Amino acid sequence: MNKEDYKKIADTLPLTPGVYRFIDAEGEILYIGKAKRLKQRISSYFSNRKDMRHKTRIMVRNSEYIEYTLVETEQDALLLEASLIKKHLPRYNIALKSDKPYPYICIKKERFPRVFITRNVIKDGSRYFGPYVSRKRIYALLELIKDLFKLRTCQLKLTEENIIAQKFKVCLEYHIKNCKAPCVGFETEEEYNEKIEQIANILKGNFSGVKRYLQGEMMRFAEELEFERAQEIKQQLKAFENYQGKSTVVNPLIRDVDVFSIKVDEGIANINYMKVANGAIINTYTLELEQNLNEDSKDVLFFGVETLREKFQSLAEEIIVPFEIPCIWDGVKITVPKIGDKKKLLDLSQKNISYFVLQKKKKETTKHNKQTAMERILEQMKKDLHMDALPLHIECFDNSNLQGTNPVSSCVVFKNLKPAKRDYRHFHVKTVVGPDDYASMEEVVYRRYKRLLDKHQPLPQLIIIDGGKGQLNSAIKSLKALNIYKRVHIIGIAKRLEEIYFAEDPIPLLLSKRSYTLQVIQQARNEAHRFAIEFHRNIRSKKLLGTELTDIKGVGKKTAEKLLEHFGSVKKVKAASLEALTKIAGKSVATKIQEHYKNIDNQNTDSL
Repeated sequence: MNKEDYKKIADTLPLTPGVYRFIDAEGEILYIGKAKRLKQRISSYFSNRKDMRHKTRIMVRNSEYIEYTLVETEQDALLLEASLIKKHLPRYNIALKSDKPYPYICIKKERFPRVFITRNVIKDGSRYFGPYVSRKRIYALLELIKDLFKLRTCQLKLTEENIIAQKFKVCLEYHIKNCKAPCVGFETEEEYNEKIEQIANILKGNFSGVKRYLQGEMMRFAEELEFERAQEIKQQLKAFENYQGKSTVVNPLIRDVDVFSIKVDEGIANINYMKVANGAIINTYTLELEQNLNEDSKDVLFFGVETLREKFQSLAEEIIVPFEIPCIWDGVKITVPKIGDKKKLLDLSQKNISYFVLQKKKKETTKHNKQTAMERILEQMKKDLHMDALPLHIECFDNSNLQGTNPVSSCVVFKNLKPAKRDYRHFHVKTVVGPDDYASMEEVVYRRYKRLLDKHQPLPQLIIIDGGKGQLNSAIKSLKALNIYKRVHIIGIAKRLEEIYFAEDPIPLLLSKRSYTLQVIQQARNEAHRFAIEFHRNIRSKKLLGTELTDIKGVGKKTAEKLLEHFGSVKKVKAASLEALTKIAGKSVATKIQEHYKNIDNQNTDSL
């Protein structure tokens, strides 16, 4: 995906929190990320920043399109990102792959409830708040609660009978004023529960009642002339508002539900599905259905719900929908929420489907424009090159050698005007001795299409030979030998004036440098040249190390690299003393190197 592709979808991206996914042409998720503002975050990938990591550039280049899911808060984005990464394990994500759950703050269901951090949500009537994505925040919040409301931390069983029987004694927490000792009756259950309700309000983000409570405490301390304590409460009153806002998506009481919404647009019904488990979204999917004239939205939604539950093998006992639908599942409850967290989940699903439809329309427009442009270029190429068919499949050949050494060739493949890199091939020239481009071209063209014919694979509509009339004629010999000369169209391109040579025409064609036909041919030729040069360079590197040093028993690739880095050349390694070699490779390897070259010298002397 490039900058031009992004510009075509940029106006469909919202400035809201969400989770985005980079996806390749085969539908595989390459990367999952979160954003406070989706449009700004995604645009950063296409800003040509110099500090962008190479890995990120590769990921963006390999992606075909972007999907995203909207949420209400940045915290929800982080939680959904974590769920999706754990499920899909994308190639370019390195974090959040742990299955460790996020922590909650629990108000335990017991007499004189304790307040503590836990990662396990248990259905025992206790109240859970969270999950929290920041350890710093959750510990700071717990510290604030501990400071504002003096609660017990012990696990004593404070039944009324035990307290009356005076089974317990005050502990250190009471003496340092961290607890008011309900265990010995110094604090009543009513007073303690009032504090618990204020704590619950803080954790829910309902601050008005807490403010009134704290303001009352502040006034009481002021009347009792405890001005320092009153000032502390005033500062705490301002501070705690920054700690916790209620998440609209994540609610530990919503254990396992399926959320569905529908939007009909131009005869297509789009049904959004969100899977919520343990209070967090763990999957999203949008189904597209054609709506018949005699079907209403209720029938279409029912069919979509049935299809998606079967597709994802959902066993959720509650289904949230925007309007009533028939229920054919035993033990399943259909809910049409009007208020509360479940209504916010439904609204979020509806919001996602609206953006999905908007993005789909933009993608279809872009695809249509691309398709139209591609067809126009292919038609022009067919006309310019006097072809019978559109050149949907193009293959281009090039040779590479250095003064006749290590001759290699490359074949690059273009499909629908795009490089099909998985189909690229390189060849070691086997039957040619010396710098003979004509014979090399004849060999590799024969080998390439002999293999395609043997495997019953389709032939290209257009073959491009990097070279003039001589290389073109050599390639034609191979096509005739294989009896496919009449089945393909073949041309050559000469580098000097970019002339286009045809099979049976001695006069080359000169196209305008602005011609799309010439630009496609040049792109294929340049790609073949790059691929051949890269392959030849790798061969030379291996030869440099392999024949001289790594052929010596006991000398590996890394040792050879160290020797060459230190001495500068194989010739200097050969002339080095035993002592110098020992410092780099060790005595055993140094001895083997000297023995190797000594044996070669002896063989050369004997041959004379």
